[in-house]
Amino acid sequence: MRTDPLVTFAQAMILAVLQGVSELFPVSSLGHTVLVPALLRWGVDEGSDSFLAFVVVLHLGTALALIAFYRSDWVRIVRAFVASIVRGRFSDDVDERTAWLLVAATIPVGILGVLLESSVKKLFASPIPVSAFLLVNGFIMLLGERLRRRQHPATGSGKQYRRLEELTPQDGVMVGFAQSLALLPGISRSGSAIVAGLLRDLHHEDAARYSFLLATPVILAASVLEFPKLFVPGAHVVLQQAVIGGILAGVTAYASVAFLTRYFRHNDLSPFAWYCIAAGALSLTLFATKVIA
Repeated sequence: MRTDPLVTFAQAMILAVLQGVSELFPVSSLGHTVLVPALLRWGVDEGSDSFLAFVVVLHLGTALALIAFYRSDWVRIVRAFVASIVRGRFSDDVDERTAWLLVAATIPVGILGVLLESSVKKLFASPIPVSAFLLVNGFIMLLGERLRRRQHPATGSGKQYRRLEELTPQDGVMVGFAQSLALLPGISRSGSAIVAGLLRDLHHEDAARYSFLLATPVILAASVLEFPKLFVPGAHVVLQQAVIGGILAGVTAYASVAFLTRYFRHNDLSPFAWYCIAAGALSLTLFATKVIA
């Protein structure tokens, strides 16, 4: 069974798992969605209506997994957000401050997404720039870790990390702009947001939590905006694969965020950075030298 004339059912399921993992691991889901089919010579038509409809459902599954994982947080955040609007003023409530930090960070992501979407989509046609951006993604994370160590040396200053709720709206906007780099296929949404959080003096655990919370409305909104692609002629042929793939992406994403929230309590971005550098350099070499055409 095939999702379209170029993608088999098995390949579609691989892409679903890839989406669930790489959307949250700081390795760029867009980059891997472009590079893996190209490296394996699948000949995927990423511009076809059926493929785009399939990807929409994968993203929707990822967003729902994030909502499920942070369900108790979202109940408190939404309740506090609505209460602040009804009250007409801000308070020192932790959940309310988190809610408005998410709003502040979402604004630049939304604006830049609308303005640059058509221009950025042109990059999907060639794996060479995607490979280069994946390489850059690794160096961004290494640089972020180096700057963090300067702020918090292993010995000496004893400087305390800030808590998420202690960030200002300006800090939130900065994190939002950083996450907007993920419009470039190969740059990680979570990686860039975590680096920005580290530079605003958050601990890895809080920076990752902010990144994952922020990703939820962004991915969900993007899925909703792309939802009409599910109803274009020809898209119906991927209905079964899309449903199964969406569930698989959601389950994988849930497992990924569960792992990463524990991982970032005591670890950093370095392993992911070196992976991106190695994968980006190898892919760039293969495509630039036409070993893989």
